[in-house]
Amino acid sequence: MTKSFDVWNYKPWWCQPWSILLTGIVIIGSSWLIGKNLWISLLVSLPIVAWWVYFLILYPRLVSQAMEESQREN
Repeated sequence: MTKSFDVWNYKPWWCQPWSILLTGIVIIGSSWLIGKNLWISLLVSLPIVAWWVYFLILYPRLVSQAMEESQREN
């Protein structure tokens, strides 16, 4: 039986899902508090949300798939 690979076990504390989400929320919230402009906040949030989707959803899935394939080959 193969054990599921968890990419987060190999990342430092500042690269954990909670810290990534918290940092993004603080940046987006700060842009609103400083600018009080919805369009600026939306422009700030676009790359952050894209990063969240990639790093919190796609990246762990891809690493897990790669590790499973590697285990099957061995």
